[in-house]
Amino acid sequence: MARLLLNSPGQLALALLLASISAAGLGAGLLSLAPILELILGDTGRSLHALALEFNARGAWVAVPDAVVAWLPVDPFASVLAVLSSLACITVIGATANYLHQSISLGLCARVVARVRLDAFRHAIRMPLGEVVRRGPAEFTSRIIRDAAELHGGLVALTNKTVAQVTKGIAAFVAAVIFDWRVVVAAAIAGPVLAIVLRKTGKRIRRGTTGALHHQEILLRVASESLQGLKAIKTSTAEGAMLGRFKQANRAVVREELRARTARALAGPLVESLAILVVIGLAALAAREILRGSMGFEEFLLSLGSLAVAGGAIRPLSGFIADMQAASAPALRLREILDAETEPRRTDASTRLPRHRHWIRIEEVSYTYPGASTRALDGVSLEIRHGEHIAVVGPNGCGKTTLLSALARLVKPDHGRVQVDGVDIADAELQSLRHQVGFVTQDAVIVRGSVADNIALGVPWATREEVEQAARRAHADSFVKQLPEGYDTQVSEQGASLSGGQRQRLSIARAILRDGAILLLDEATSQIDSESEAHIAQAISEFGRERTVIAVAHRLSTMLTADRIVVMDYGRVVGMGAHAELVERCEVYARLVKGQLHAGPAHEPASRA
Repeated sequence: MARLLLNSPGQLALALLLASISAAGLGAGLLSLAPILELILGDTGRSLHALALEFNARGAWVAVPDAVVAWLPVDPFASVLAVLSSLACITVIGATANYLHQSISLGLCARVVARVRLDAFRHAIRMPLGEVVRRGPAEFTSRIIRDAAELHGGLVALTNKTVAQVTKGIAAFVAAVIFDWRVVVAAAIAGPVLAIVLRKTGKRIRRGTTGALHHQEILLRVASESLQGLKAIKTSTAEGAMLGRFKQANRAVVREELRARTARALAGPLVESLAILVVIGLAALAAREILRGSMGFEEFLLSLGSLAVAGGAIRPLSGFIADMQAASAPALRLREILDAETEPRRTDASTRLPRHRHWIRIEEVSYTYPGASTRALDGVSLEIRHGEHIAVVGPNGCGKTTLLSALARLVKPDHGRVQVDGVDIADAELQSLRHQVGFVTQDAVIVRGSVADNIALGVPWATREEVEQAARRAHADSFVKQLPEGYDTQVSEQGASLSGGQRQRLSIARAILRDGAILLLDEATSQIDSESEAHIAQAISEFGRERTVIAVAHRLSTMLTADRIVVMDYGRVVGMGAHAELVERCEVYARLVKGQLHAGPAHEPASRA
């Protein structure tokens, strides 16, 4: 994921340059300590001018230019003020560079995470429906939202905090080498030990974070199921059961988070203890060298002080590395989504499917859902003429909805094929198929937004006039105009502010606006009252002219209005024909009709949400 930062190479390079400028200011400040000590603690009358002349007299490989020597103050106090003023300027420049570095790097991280989040969501909604259903929407929601937030923390630790601290540590380290390289060599022994400590704790953090994210998915799933199905939970007095499931998942999250945080808490003290032991060892080494006269006390103090500054800059790295280790788990989980197979949108070999005008042919289609032991469809063959109205009936679980899903290419058959006007839809451009299919499900999908937005869902180019025309054809215009703001009325989440019949009429209006040649109805009137069903039946009858309509039906009224009835059982077609002949010769259909008649009126009012 960090490689995505390279998509903005200019800003990344500028951020690194600014971090280096900020660190250089720190290094310059440390190196100026020696002349300050010379000015304050040296012989009376020494100044920056005198120090420069003395330095040039040594014949070093680099000399102070004569123009600079002439400019330097000759008064000791003025020299101290000049050095302190220079330090103040360096501090301001370093602080400004540090601010700009943080601002640029934080912006880069935010944009990278936004891109990953968008790509993950785009990938998720383009994955095969069966895979999304199998894994559950809560898993994808958790990864796209929560894991992306965790990834942001890791990228910030890498590009902002770590870069800033490492560059400062390197600057201080260079200053320490200039003062006395022997102290630095002795201190470098601690490097491999520090790497081992951070590696061990990093593994524990990564494992704990992975477990916590997994259990957070479960927590989100329980919360979503409980709040979305609150009516059923309350009427079933199941609040205690759902609370127990939430508590169990919540405890698991805490357990895994504590596992990771224990490793985080351990890293800091271990690094600090190691640093103290290194300083003790350096003090013993320096004491011996000073007593021998091979090391000056001032050089030792300056080198040790620079190392202390370097250590202070490096010390937070244990926490930053922990943040990056914690971010590696969500990065891998997001990568799983980004690497998953998606529906083929368009390929060079794809055939653009022309508008349906002739027939739909289903040939020996079989399909088994992942993890299932029996086939949902088992060798189904069927031919439907353009403009024909087909009712698909059968017991629950016989494969009716799966058949409609295969027609819309929501599931890919294991065997057989579906042809529209001679074109195998598996080879057709997916958009050219979906654009001419209107799919109305039992539970109408309503998103948070206005009524007009919901009708135009998937057709953003539709004009307001076209939206209202579709609503009129769906017999929805009358109730929409009675809403507080008409078509601009904001509907509640999942359409809770509308009745079941109103939601279905908006869903029909959405299908009408698409002007598809094929209309698929999956029990579109099974949970609404008789008045709403009459409106919807009339809308389907009017819109269905010159279109192929395939409706999964439970109600006798829907069966009787169809041109042909297809009876399914155990994933197979067991009967086909008109109502009268099927009653006589198809046992499954006769049993369904008998159940409808014994159940009472077919238009029993359903409760309104």
